[in-house]
Amino acid sequence: MNGENEKPPTEAIGPPSSGEMPPSTKRRRKNRGVPPPATFDIDALPASSNLTALEAAAVIRRTPGALEQWRRDPNHPLKWRYVDGRPLYRVDAVRDYLAKCDKTTKTPQPQNAHGDGRGARP
Repeated sequence: MNGENEKPPTEAIGPPSSGEMPPSTKRRRKNRGVPPPATFDIDALPASSNLTALEAAAVIRRTPGALEQWRRDPNHPLKWRYVDGRPLYRVDAVRDYLAKCDKTTKTPQPQNAHGDGRGARP
């Protein structure tokens, strides 16, 4: 009881003193954020080449999770296909999607005081 070989109770039950978990117990988590901008020029690629979901997300500046949600809607304008169980996006489909987005983007209109289309009274 008085010996030098005894460890304090916290050291005897707790994790190793380094504070790090062994790599086998750590769970790798997906990065759910927007990927960094693409390192390639989408206009320089041939139209028939394919992009992975991560590359397509980098080009259109959305999260891979957003593309995953869009794939659940078969009528979504961004078209894809599955090759060996993985979704791939053709470059021409990504270009078409970006072109449609540019056409449908409206310039923001200033809000009036009433919010119903009437002008503000003087």
